[in-house]
Amino acid sequence: MAVPKRKTTPSKRNMRRSHLGLSASNFVECPNCGELKLSHHICSSCGFYNKKSIVSMENLDENNELDSDS
Repeated sequence: MAVPKRKTTPSKRNMRRSHLGLSASNFVECPNCGELKLSHHICSSCGFYNKKSIVSMENLDENNELDSDS
């Protein structure tokens, strides 16, 4: 069975794990309502993207009610 000849130093171990860290999400402020949202995504609170209404919130509310009933 293969066994390491020497103990791996903390420096080598940490260099190997250097790419495993989590990065913070990039949130931006929605220009329409001011809520934080992911860039290049539709705002979940108002349904706007690129200063245009993409999803009306009334449709979202109706769909959520229909999903909860079934």
